[in-house]
Amino acid sequence: MEADDAREVRFDPTPQELVMTLLGAYVWPRERGQEVWAGGLVALLAEMGFREGAARVALTRLARRDLIARRKQGRLVYYTLTDRARAVLAEGDSRIFTLGANGTPAAHWTLLWHGIPDSHRRARDMLVRRLRFLGFGPIQDGTWLAVRDALGQVSDLLDDLGVREHAGLLRCSPGGVADARALIARAWDLDVLAERYAAFVAEFAGTSATDDRSAFLQRTRLVHTFRQFPFRDPELPEELIAAPSQRADAVALFHELYATLAPAAQRHFDEVTTP
Repeated sequence: MEADDAREVRFDPTPQELVMTLLGAYVWPRERGQEVWAGGLVALLAEMGFREGAARVALTRLARRDLIARRKQGRLVYYTLTDRARAVLAEGDSRIFTLGANGTPAAHWTLLWHGIPDSHRRARDMLVRRLRFLGFGPIQDGTWLAVRDALGQVSDLLDDLGVREHAGLLRCSPGGVADARALIARAWDLDVLAERYAAFVAEFAGTSATDDRSAFLQRTRLVHTFRQFPFRDPELPEELIAAPSQRADAVALFHELYATLAPAAQRHFDEVTTP
């Protein structure tokens, strides 16, 4: 089923995910305490197909998660990025904008295993999401592999989530792994990854915009779609596994369109979010 889905680009973000994409693409790059009108964000989400109620609920939940801060002025509500959001977006940019340039063989790999109980389900779900973002792949239930030294990052993550007592970490040498390629094949479906890159190139090649609004819609879709790759691509050393055939094309296309569509897309964002 996943292989079939990989043949086309899927754009099905949640409202919260889309708000973070908007803030990351249009506020964070120039953010110096910039406030964004809530009504404008709601209107932009409506342009992307979300109802007003769902958009306002998303903003409220992001505020509860300490990713945006709310300020009311008269009848208008404004949001700013929190310190936590800035850290999240900075880390995201570090993966998104360096994707495809991290294939240097690592001296050590990292193995994590956990048995986090259902009473800590939320922490377990957050751990899984963070592990994928850090380049880990699942070998089996509760066991994850990264082909780089991520011991320090994951150790801090376990402490932050309060689940260290339910997990274990091991730093190992690739030379000590009997069949590295077989282990990698269990952790990542590289055929599906290659299909996703090919689908991205097919979807966005030849993209152009006729006005500011279309530039905004296309650039937002571009960013949100591309930002999924750091979760799926472990950027394995090419001495072990060849890079996905169209990764380089996808990365080049993303950088080109991200810059080309930026002025018009930013104008539309600013116009809609100015009361």
